[in-house]
Amino acid sequence: MDDRPLGIFDSGVGGLTVCKAIRDLLPSENIIYFGDTLRFPYGTRSIDTVIRYSREITDYLASRGVKMIVVACNTSSAAALEVLKKDYPLPIIGVIEAGARAACARASGGTVGVIGTRATVNSGSYVREIHRLSPGMNVVQRHATIFVSLTEEGWIDDEITRLAARRYLQEMYDGGVRNLILGCTHFPLLKKAIADVFPDLDLIDTGIEIAREVSTILKEKSLENRGGHGDIELYASDLTDTIQRLKSVFFGDNGSEIKKLVIPG
Repeated sequence: MDDRPLGIFDSGVGGLTVCKAIRDLLPSENIIYFGDTLRFPYGTRSIDTVIRYSREITDYLASRGVKMIVVACNTSSAAALEVLKKDYPLPIIGVIEAGARAACARASGGTVGVIGTRATVNSGSYVREIHRLSPGMNVVQRHATIFVSLTEEGWIDDEITRLAARRYLQEMYDGGVRNLILGCTHFPLLKKAIADVFPDLDLIDTGIEIAREVSTILKEKSLENRGGHGDIELYASDLTDTIQRLKSVFFGDNGSEIKKLVIPG
């Protein structure tokens, strides 16, 4: 049994979807979550800056004795994951790998759709990972940046969100996309609104997929914590109204709170 915590980080609030999925699947695990809301969004930063931010956060989590790190930010996964894996002697996984693996396993028509922020789409990370796993797969991408703002505003189940979903996805759907990767950690919050418009779309929630991968890795490396109910520590570099609201949505009034933490850098 290994009761050291899991470390999870994101550029903002969206990583709480990943944190919640891991918590639901692995309730015995202790968790330390950090959302870098003060420097959000990462998608507008240079690759060098994203790598520096990711290293600073990883240094902090490593100093807390975590046994594994989950990079819940798509931008950090695209820009910094390979650097972090090389520089730190502990398991580190990102959302892009998990989403791509799930899409390749579930693709029904030889085509996979990806929506994400402009930075994630422009990086081509999902395309590269899907083609590494399934070279013949057709990948259709589109940025859906407004979805981030709708989530931040709390318009999760709203007619405006459904109209945006139709605007972003109709062309992809008409082109045969039936398996869609939600390539931003904000987007799983909009699954209901998207499903209202496109009920037969298979929405691939990277939070759920990465939680399954975390479980598999912990078992393979004998790192599981099998005792009791794990503790959770939630930190953010700026205590915004949005992260406070989403904390309540995901974790309710179970005694957890989000504390402010500014990581030196």
